[in-house]
Amino acid sequence: MNPEKDFSPLAPSVVRALNDKLYEKRKVAALEIEKLVREFVAQNNAAQIKHVIQILSQEFALSQHPHSRKGGLIGLAACSIALGKKSNGLKMSGLKPSAEQLQEDLAGDLAVTVGFSRTIVPGSWLKQEDSGLYLKELIEPVLTCFNDADSRLRYYACEALYNIVKVARGSVLPHFNVLFDGLSKLAADPDPNVKSGSELLDRLLKDIVTESNKFDLVGFIPLLRERIYSNNQYARQFIISWILVLESVPDINLLGYLPEILDGLFQILGDNSKEIRKMCEVALGEFLKEIKKNPSSVKFAEMANILVIHCQASDDLIQLTAMCWMREFIQLAGRVMLPYSSGILTAVLPCLSYDDRKKSIKEVANVCNQSLMKLVIPEDDETDEGKQSLSLQMEPKEESLSQQQVTSSGCLEASSNSSLSSTSVFNASSTDRVPVTLNLDGIVQVLDCHLHDTATGMMTRIAVLKWLYHLYIKTPRKMFRHTDSLFPILLRTLSDESDEVILKDLEVLAEIASSPAGQTEDQGPCDGSDTRFSQSELHIPVKASQLSSSGMKGMECSPSTPTMNSYFYKFMINLLKRFSSERKLLETRGAFIIRQLCLLLNAENIFHSMADILLREEDLKFASTMVHTLNTILLTSSELFQLRNQLKDLKTPESRNLFCCLYRSWCHNPVTTVSLCFLTQNYKHAYDLIQKFGDLEVTVDFLTEVDKLVQLIECPIFTWTALRQLWASRKRPPPTSTTWSCCSTLSESRTSTWK
Repeated sequence: MNPEKDFSPLAPSVVRALNDKLYEKRKVAALEIEKLVREFVAQNNAAQIKHVIQILSQEFALSQHPHSRKGGLIGLAACSIALGKKSNGLKMSGLKPSAEQLQEDLAGDLAVTVGFSRTIVPGSWLKQEDSGLYLKELIEPVLTCFNDADSRLRYYACEALYNIVKVARGSVLPHFNVLFDGLSKLAADPDPNVKSGSELLDRLLKDIVTESNKFDLVGFIPLLRERIYSNNQYARQFIISWILVLESVPDINLLGYLPEILDGLFQILGDNSKEIRKMCEVALGEFLKEIKKNPSSVKFAEMANILVIHCQASDDLIQLTAMCWMREFIQLAGRVMLPYSSGILTAVLPCLSYDDRKKSIKEVANVCNQSLMKLVIPEDDETDEGKQSLSLQMEPKEESLSQQQVTSSGCLEASSNSSLSSTSVFNASSTDRVPVTLNLDGIVQVLDCHLHDTATGMMTRIAVLKWLYHLYIKTPRKMFRHTDSLFPILLRTLSDESDEVILKDLEVLAEIASSPAGQTEDQGPCDGSDTRFSQSELHIPVKASQLSSSGMKGMECSPSTPTMNSYFYKFMINLLKRFSSERKLLETRGAFIIRQLCLLLNAENIFHSMADILLREEDLKFASTMVHTLNTILLTSSELFQLRNQLKDLKTPESRNLFCCLYRSWCHNPVTTVSLCFLTQNYKHAYDLIQKFGDLEVTVDFLTEVDKLVQLIECPIFTWTALRQLWASRKRPPPTSTTWSCCSTLSESRTSTWK
């Protein structure tokens, strides 16, 4: 520093003392500066006050010499003391520059720690309008010293700023952002003394913000949003502590800016420090409580995608917390969340297959899934241009939903006791609920991906199928636009290892096959419109429609048979093709699948259509096997009791028509043909068929089929046939003759048993 330079109004002795390496001499100089500034205050000489501050800032605090910087800091602190009202003067606490003394002081009383504030009565600046003039010049050089390489200098800067803030109180709030920025850096300072000093200053600043009603939250949020992504543990702890303070102040509505910081909060929730995780968990819990109390002021739509991302986190605490938030959002916001359904399902569905190690996440995810499903209503199937819903926009300026509050049913009603800005998700100017768009294409895409993924868990696959069934029930017209793409994977799902998955899959396929929305024009059951499924269908000749015209007419005319749509016949064709290509599926699950379909759909339709298709099957061995399977189901399944009674008497044209259709296909297997005759009491014809068995090649398979037929005759289904034999005459009428003819083809032991 140039000794000949004029530093007036500072005396040369004061200048020398400020540059001295000894702390005691700098302290004496600070007392003189306080006295000088106090005189200027009494004279109302703002120009000289500002000049003194400028000298201390430019020539000392920002000097290249470390001792000069220390002198500048203590001088600026003295200026702040002199500017305070009702001050009894500056009394130093005798701080020594040694690390031991600094640690001692920081651990002691607050007034002793900060040497300039012991006798100060908190007050304001001499004039309120002067605060802006002095504070800027006082704060900026001190904050610059926060970045000094010397830890003692950083500590002195923290001490000086404490005195400035202590005197200014609420007047420092216009400079809050720069103070917060500086403190956030000191919070991560490697020196423990500096860190402890910054904590004292931090507490003082928090007290000021808490007691003031002039805090500029709007101006602070961008800085908070930036700092919240810090990876330093101490900086994160500092950020969370401030969020908790701001959240506790009634006059500060931090909830309205939650979308700006929610992602950062979830990032901090994954910190390695248990203490920081706990603090963040508390902060998020407080926000969630506030959301439940004031749902009408919450910007649900802006935070939906943030939650979707963190619901897929690898950290269990983050995932569970985000899932709990998602559950509350769906239940509180209702249909406002519908546009984000595809993302929500992407996050929620995999969690449904978690094991007991993540039981909590699984349970919350299940609630989310069920609640979201309930939001889909029949109105979402509207296709008229004039009734199409408005899409929700993520930008706050474009969002204009009606002001709403949650009802017990999960829907949203208008509220009249809240006043919110137009940038909110809820708009107080309207009491009508603005409808939202169901992103059905996105939902179907997510569901389809989970079905295609071989790693998808069983519970997830079940949930996917439940969603598809629900969508076909609530929005059939829109869903049938996706049926062609979904159909192949639904058929492949029939090969799933889980019976429960297959049951749900059959429910979806049955709904597709029976829904009136699936009826298309110019698509008969056997026409050439099935070329879309050429890779997975049985190939039927064009003349097939002529061969089955009477049978199909019977199906359409039967009063007990509901009208099936165009997908029903496609389903039967593809199902048989599936059985043909996967014989193991037919052997292990064939009967189970067909029996369940008979419960879900009309059994007569199923047997009529399958018989019609098998009539033209080129693979005769498969046709014989399939007919045998269908015959066994027909004769033994409790689900087909009504159909058996219908065929037993053949009293109606419909029953006779069905018998004729079945008979033609049952001829693929001689033994099943005989059993059908037994069922329909055509004993004379059955006897004639048995006589023809002698002309057939007797193979092991043939004898096995005959043996199975006899076993069927012994079962309760044919009890009435056995009773008729008791009434038979010695001439052995056709029922008895037929039975004995069957027995004669078996071994002697089986025949004696039958006798």
